Amino acid sequence: MGKSVGFDLDMTLADTRSGIAAVYDALAVRIGVEIDSAAIITRLGPPLELELANWLPEEEIPAAVTVFREFYPEVGVPMHTAMAGAYEAIKAVREAGGEVIVVTGKNERDAKATVELLGFEVDEVVGAVFGADKGSALARFGAAAYVGDHLGDIAAARAAGAVSVGVATGPYTVGELREHGADVALTDLTEFATWFRNW
Repeated sequence: MGKSVGFDLDMTLADTRSGIAAVYDALAVRIGVEIDSAAIITRLGPPLELELANWLPEEEIPAAVTVFREFYPEVGVPMHTAMAGAYEAIKAVREAGGEVIVVTGKNERDAKATVELLGFEVDEVVGAVFGADKGSALARFGAAAYVGDHLGDIAAARAAGAVSVGVATGPYTVGELREHGADVALTDLTEFATWFRNW
């Protein structure tokens, strides 16, 4: 079995909560709509358009997406930090001769900017895909496992024929990740390197 591994970005490799909240706050001021950014960052994962549907009429969403993405590089990205164990997880894959791909629902520009800011040594970044739609990128890359914090990431691994590794650093507990079909469920990425070396 190949050793290459795919990782989700938000709340898997990168803690993006503060940055995303700041962008939603700036968006709310710009468009004059009340948006609860504190609630939003408890459920990161699904596409931006789906989240905005909780706050805006359908016809106003495209314009809001444009404004959100206008703010993101300068407001959001600089606030991102690495999740505990992220660097060690990537290093473990590389030491085993594997490659690393990041596959995320975040648009590719901001995903790449986040990876660059945090100095993650990855081979490829694919953005703007969620759930099972991540599967084709993972399969093309030859990822043997996919690591993520969301139920959609379990679906992504399944679609790619990869081992699903859940980390309970997002909206779901270890138990919930297991219940929804994760092959492996970890408390956080600090447990990944040991699991991976024994895998």
